[in-house]
Amino acid sequence: MPADEHRVVCHLDRLLDERGLTLVELAERVGVTPVNLSVLKNGHARAIRFSTLTAICDALGCTPGQLLSIEPR
Repeated sequence: MPADEHRVVCHLDRLLDERGLTLVELAERVGVTPVNLSVLKNGHARAIRFSTLTAICDALGCTPGQLLSIEPR
């Protein structure tokens, strides 16, 4: 696996659907742009700040482990 690839999977779509929220609504609650959340949601993010992760989890009522997982090798 090249160094710039990762196995982290974001479950933002499922969590938004389960909570009846849109990406735009979540972005407003978290204080980030919808574009930045879209990058995370689509698996193109290379990093996430702990403060942003905390805000997303607070807004969705979830844990980091519910938002992110690691694909097996």
